[in-house]
Amino acid sequence: MVARYRALAHRTAYLLGAGADAEDVTQEAFVKAYRALDTFRPGAPFRPWLLRIVANETRNLHRSWLRRTSLELRVALRQDEPDLTPSPEQSAVSADTAAVLLAAIESMSHRDRLVLTCRYFLDLSEAETAQVLAWPRGSVKSRLSRALVKLRRALPEQLAEEVAR
Repeated sequence: MVARYRALAHRTAYLLGAGADAEDVTQEAFVKAYRALDTFRPGAPFRPWLLRIVANETRNLHRSWLRRTSLELRVALRQDEPDLTPSPEQSAVSADTAAVLLAAIESMSHRDRLVLTCRYFLDLSEAETAQVLAWPRGSVKSRLSRALVKLRRALPEQLAEEVAR
């Protein structure tokens, strides 16, 4: 079974957003499928059952990824300038701006943080964001729009203008 469905399971995990972890997701899905063989309904098609396990494992991967969102946001907000050493004043202002932006994002709902992180901090397209979050593309557009409005309202006026750009 592994030889027959391995490529399909790997492709499914990759397309559902596992990316470089698709091989690990696939392997874990096969282990879980083997352990759950006694729950498999005789006569039912094997392929959809296995792919459901792959999809669930990919979702589990995303859940663990989401637990690290706060750390990734902090890293993404760092404004390193490799060739230019900012003045102490610029560093203080940048740090203050990043702290205000991070605090505003962390105060938002889970779904708003997700869509903003995927779209802007991870620089994913709307289609990629929809795929990663397992949301319809229209939902990504509308949730992103609403999240940006909420973010602008939560920020001081000067910083909100920068976000609007």
